[in-house]
Amino acid sequence: MENVQAIKQRFELIGNDVKLNRALEKAIQVAPTDISVLVTGESGVGKESVPKIIHSLSHRKHAKYIAVNCGAIPEGTIDSELFGHEKGAFTGATQTRSGYFEVADGGTIFLDEVGELPLTTQVRLLRVLENGEFLKVGSSQVQKTDVRIVAATNLNMIEAIKKGKFREDLYYRLSTVEIHIPPLRDRQGDIHLLFRKFASDFGQKYKMPTIRLEEDAVQLLLKYRWPGNIRQLRNVAEQISVLEEGRNISLATLNSYLPNAGDSNLPAVISKDSSDSNFNNEREILYKVLFDMKGDLNDLKKLTLELLKSSDTAKVQEENETLIQKIYGTNGEPVREEEDAPLEVLPLPEARTEPQPPPQQEDKYHFAEEIQEEETLSLQEKEIELIKKSLERNRGKRKAAAAELGISERTLYRKIKQYDL
Repeated sequence: MENVQAIKQRFELIGNDVKLNRALEKAIQVAPTDISVLVTGESGVGKESVPKIIHSLSHRKHAKYIAVNCGAIPEGTIDSELFGHEKGAFTGATQTRSGYFEVADGGTIFLDEVGELPLTTQVRLLRVLENGEFLKVGSSQVQKTDVRIVAATNLNMIEAIKKGKFREDLYYRLSTVEIHIPPLRDRQGDIHLLFRKFASDFGQKYKMPTIRLEEDAVQLLLKYRWPGNIRQLRNVAEQISVLEEGRNISLATLNSYLPNAGDSNLPAVISKDSSDSNFNNEREILYKVLFDMKGDLNDLKKLTLELLKSSDTAKVQEENETLIQKIYGTNGEPVREEEDAPLEVLPLPEARTEPQPPPQQEDKYHFAEEIQEEETLSLQEKEIELIKKSLERNRGKRKAAAAELGISERTLYRKIKQYDL
């Protein structure tokens, strides 16, 4: 069995980090078996090297090795790519085709970005892992295959399972052995080493002297978070090698090639899933609640004003029966529809048969009404914008849009008519 150092030389792997060495040791240990392996790690850390090592050290090394990027194949054709199809199985299937699992029989298949597989394909893959059987698309004949599966993903699989995007049983079948590749920021001792290797390779490739970093530039290189990991480091080394005339690279020069280099290197408190997008969604919901509260308050003010101005309160109540029932209910108790924000409403004023309020009081109510109309002008525009966005996102389906906005379909239909959308 080859040791870690020999594997690094054979596959041109650079670095002496303890976590990287441990990952390579696990790959070497598991290679002679037929155990399924799941390689995890952020995008750009070099996960594709592990399945190559496993295949080359296994008894399948003389059979086929096929790498499949599951995220790059459209959902409608991925079953055909993996398992093949019969002639006439779908439009465009002019002849029978063998899939990767049939072609790689006896060898190894590397499923990169396995977390992107559709749920229907996950069911087919689980069957292959359990008993080595699969069906071609459009066929009823069961076929057997002897394939070793190595998968890789940059997703948090436990979170994907919780969200229903990945099957739990498939995850445990794939991750019999899990190998984690550490991100570049956790391999600080390897960063400058890798940069020098890339700089040397590009110097030879483009037939120019190799670039070198000044001391303060090296410190920036080590402190940067490298969100794109090794792939980003390699791109930066290539850009500087090609674009810079001077071969000694200063701190300022390197800084110009690193996006957000001045940001803190501390870990973020908020996860990616609950950052900007969730904040925007919560803000839109808050806007909607405020719109509904404003609308109800305006209706209540107008009704109260009409009652105060009119001597015929019975007529006013009859004309506004729907509004009164909405706010006060049939038994005089406040009603809260599913789309309304919690709002305490004062009891309905008792009918008055006495003289109207003095002119001063009447002017006061007119003034309040005018101010309210000015305040709600921009809010109405926001409400129209939110409704338009939701309808566009749901392709004009009112039921789905109403569910997204948190209001009833009846309320949404009323607002569409009201704003002539």
